[in-house]
Amino acid sequence: MAQISKLVLQEIPLFSELTDEDREQVSQKAEVLEYRKGQIIYEQGNAPSGFYCVLAGRVVISSKDTFGNAIILEYLHRAKYFGIISLLTNEPHSVTAQAINDCVILFIKKDDFDHFLRKMPHLAIDLSKTLSRRLKRKDLHQKTIFESSIISVFSSYSQAGKTIYALNLGLSLKKETHKSVVILDILPLDKIHTLPQKLGFSGCKILDLSNSAADNPNLVKEFLVEAKSGIGLVCFHYRPEDEICVRRLVGIISLLVNDYHFLIIDLPSLMDRPIFNILNQSDVIHILTSPEQVDLKRTRHLIERLVDEFAFKEEKIKVVINEYKHSRLTHEEQVEILNKNIFATLPKIELESCDRLVEDEPVCEYARAVRRIARQLGESMVGLVLGVGVGYGFCHIGVLKVIEEEKIPIDVIVGASIGSVIASLWAIGKSSEEILEITKEFKAPKHIWNLLDFTLPFMGFIKGNKLRKLLDRHLGNKTFYDVKLPLKIVASDVKRKESRVFEKGLLVDAIMASCAMPGVFLPFKIKEEMLFDGGIINPLPTEPLIKIGVKKIIAVNVTPSRQDILRQYEEIRGQISVGITGNIKKRSWFGLREYIRNSFKNNILDIIFSSIEVLQSEVALKEAQLADVVLHPNTSGLNWLELHRAEEFAKRGEEEARKNLDKIWQVIRE
Repeated sequence: MAQISKLVLQEIPLFSELTDEDREQVSQKAEVLEYRKGQIIYEQGNAPSGFYCVLAGRVVISSKDTFGNAIILEYLHRAKYFGIISLLTNEPHSVTAQAINDCVILFIKKDDFDHFLRKMPHLAIDLSKTLSRRLKRKDLHQKTIFESSIISVFSSYSQAGKTIYALNLGLSLKKETHKSVVILDILPLDKIHTLPQKLGFSGCKILDLSNSAADNPNLVKEFLVEAKSGIGLVCFHYRPEDEICVRRLVGIISLLVNDYHFLIIDLPSLMDRPIFNILNQSDVIHILTSPEQVDLKRTRHLIERLVDEFAFKEEKIKVVINEYKHSRLTHEEQVEILNKNIFATLPKIELESCDRLVEDEPVCEYARAVRRIARQLGESMVGLVLGVGVGYGFCHIGVLKVIEEEKIPIDVIVGASIGSVIASLWAIGKSSEEILEITKEFKAPKHIWNLLDFTLPFMGFIKGNKLRKLLDRHLGNKTFYDVKLPLKIVASDVKRKESRVFEKGLLVDAIMASCAMPGVFLPFKIKEEMLFDGGIINPLPTEPLIKIGVKKIIAVNVTPSRQDILRQYEEIRGQISVGITGNIKKRSWFGLREYIRNSFKNNILDIIFSSIEVLQSEVALKEAQLADVVLHPNTSGLNWLELHRAEEFAKRGEEEARKNLDKIWQVIRE
């Protein structure tokens, strides 16, 4: 059993906010356990032994019914922890945990974990958030799920589009996660429910929370209807002045979380205490607003009230901009008015569109936006990582071709150096074919040198102006808010010795920073920052995806193996040695100057790049451990400077992707 490092602990959300000192203590007690495919980690009825967290692989959680048949409750992936309820209650495990494939598990013994909870309050607070989603009312009936989430949809004013959003969010969660979903439609007595009609029901019984019969939570089963899509619906009426309605609803919610993974509560746009009390039952709150200044200000005041008067945790409040109204405000101006980041933006729905856009118009922009939100909530996001490598990076184009043809869902893309260039072009909507067409600008070996504009080597030989002109031609003034797919670009802050992740501003600025190879390009300056190539710290930037909760990661590592790099390096050294001893004495001054210039281009750059590559190859292997599928195209016979061979690079990437298609789909479908 190996000890775990502090760096690995930092990637687990539960431990990420601990101090370095606390993480050091945890790392001293934590162990790494390995389980083979099909091996039992613990069985239902076993006494609790400790805290478990998935580091790699997949774990299935199941329970047994009264007849002894296994019921699968959940599949757990990286950074998901389990065994905690029994650990805290000291009761036997109520479920069985089993390795689906070969797994690596972080384990902390019970006594050690109890000590950490007493000593580290922050740990206990974060743990309570997960507990609230997993604790069930066993006295009502046996639970059929492992973890549930309550999502409230709200707005500070009516006609904000929240009911259409709640409907499509529910449909999308069902479609993307294949888990159980129920919508609770709550209105005052004098209002009419529209969700039943939108879901195709001719009529629907309404449960009146002001009626004493609602004291029995099991009564909800008589009012629960299920649509053809598989999502459930319960319609409620309540009296705003009657606070007992809230208590009855809480009892009903306590019952429903035993059977539904997602409860979506569609609330009326009223600013009364019962509504705020219902909101407080939620794990997350989506507040819808238009991008108009007056509506943004209303939303800001609502959030301030929820936080200041009702002690809501700000991190569980998410702002969703609904662009059904036109606004001249930029994204930055909207954020400034809200004084809060925007979680998501919903594009305008065309007037003649249907209500169930996710089902009837799945390719429309609104449905795509809701799909991304649902996949994030359902922890089913798929992230794509494009690593560094100059010419080797053209392998990414072939991988993208396979992703397009096989319709592999990608929710977010991250790139460093050449990976940031390819990722940006794809994120703005260019196809792999169009990107490959752009590479034809390097149709001859000499054309790469047209990108180089030499300068005095104080901090780099190349200014980068020509590279910027190339990027400007294809990306123009596009920003991160113009992309069709969430995009992150990674650069390196060498002074602070940390990565810098770009997710706003001009795409070209971010790419220039990410491509500034130290010793070759001048550093890219932003205010007081001096930024270099993203590959210096993150040659295969999987970490940014881990931090935003992406559980399924496909990484494309185009860096050659250490052995190949060292072999190329020795060849370069030999060429330089022969060139200097055999040619330098035969040249005139002007000929010598040209010789030195060519030697720099063909040899010095090779030496610098190869030296960096050796370091990157080792780091990339470590970063690859955070990915579920790693594609490593065979680049033998190709050189990093051979940009004119883009089609060959792309072919290598395509071959590698097709070879691993089964692995990719296995991860996506779990």
